[in-house]
Amino acid sequence: MRKTLACLSAATLVSGKVYFSETFDDNWESRWVKSTWKESEGAQGKWSLAAGKWSADEKEDRGLQTAEDSKFFGMSAAFDSFSNEDKELIVQYQAKYEKDIECGGGYMKLGPKMDDQTKFGDPTVYNIMFGPDKCGYTKRTHLIFNYKGKNVLKKADLDYKQEGDGTSHLYRMILKPDNTVRVEIDGEKIYEGSVKDDWEVLKPKTIDDPDDKKPSDWAEDSMMDDPEDKKPDDWVTEKRIVDPEAKKPDDWDDEEDGEWEAPMKDNAAYKGDWSVKKISNPAYKGMWEAKKIDNPEYEDDQAVYKFGDFGFIGFDLWQVKGGTIFDNVIICDDVAEADAFAAKWKTLSEHEKAEKTKEDGAKKEDDKKKEDEKDADDDDDEEDKKEDAEEV
Repeated sequence: MRKTLACLSAATLVSGKVYFSETFDDNWESRWVKSTWKESEGAQGKWSLAAGKWSADEKEDRGLQTAEDSKFFGMSAAFDSFSNEDKELIVQYQAKYEKDIECGGGYMKLGPKMDDQTKFGDPTVYNIMFGPDKCGYTKRTHLIFNYKGKNVLKKADLDYKQEGDGTSHLYRMILKPDNTVRVEIDGEKIYEGSVKDDWEVLKPKTIDDPDDKKPSDWAEDSMMDDPEDKKPDDWVTEKRIVDPEAKKPDDWDDEEDGEWEAPMKDNAAYKGDWSVKKISNPAYKGMWEAKKIDNPEYEDDQAVYKFGDFGFIGFDLWQVKGGTIFDNVIICDDVAEADAFAAKWKTLSEHEKAEKTKEDGAKKEDDKKKEDEKDADDDDDEEDKKEDAEEV
């Protein structure tokens, strides 16, 4: 009995499958391949290994950093191909914007095995794109699924968390066999719902009946002009009129001064623009909509979540301002494995926030000191002016 219990206990300790993980140690370049997709154009950005500002451990906190401004950045790592059929797919990584990128992405791509990783770039086919993206006022966390060769964006944008605080953020996506997906940022759920409902991966179940036409007498305007309302005969719409009391000056010379014109003045009788009164339209029927019919092109799919081949993960980005650090990447099918990596982020995040608070406090004190010194100098200048005036 004890032996049986021991075996069962051991079985419960078996961890889930980790398909890929990366913490960027000294040998990271043996696992990652740099893209040369934009090299011929002189636009391929350089990568470096960096811990960044407010790191707790210089070596432990190192990650992959975009090291230049206004460049394309491409880097990918391969792993043994797998399918997520009948199991959860968990993708998680952390990203830290050392500075506001202004316009650019911080997302990753997962896709099928590539023949040549040096060609990795925007044309490369991928299964999933996930992570923050910003250009100007447009800010969102992307989650794009490739379905039957088409990259499908979520109907409504996911929240964006890289708000210029300079600290690390944790991104987690869980794609489930029931065709739902959950997105967490910094351990907080920001979305959970159906891929079928919130992505246009399937054709609509119903469509407008092409043979259904709006009746010619259908009234869609709820309000109409009052046919009984007429503009009064004495309604004045001229805002300015010629001053009838103005006289041409006696010394006005038409040859030298040109033809004299009387000046304009405000019209005392002016009542403004007249508009007909509106009344409810008795014929109003509301907005017309075509009758719905079943879509002959609709085809259900109970496995929109499923991808037959995952073989690479990569970062394919454009950034106006570089300096972004990526770290602690994991692809697995067990939340416990992802949580272990999340613990690394949590430790670092708490340290970064504490250091940022100290730095902000010191800057505030320094700014106050400078302001006090400026006020004191202004007071001294004012006192000197008074003394000079008294001497005079």
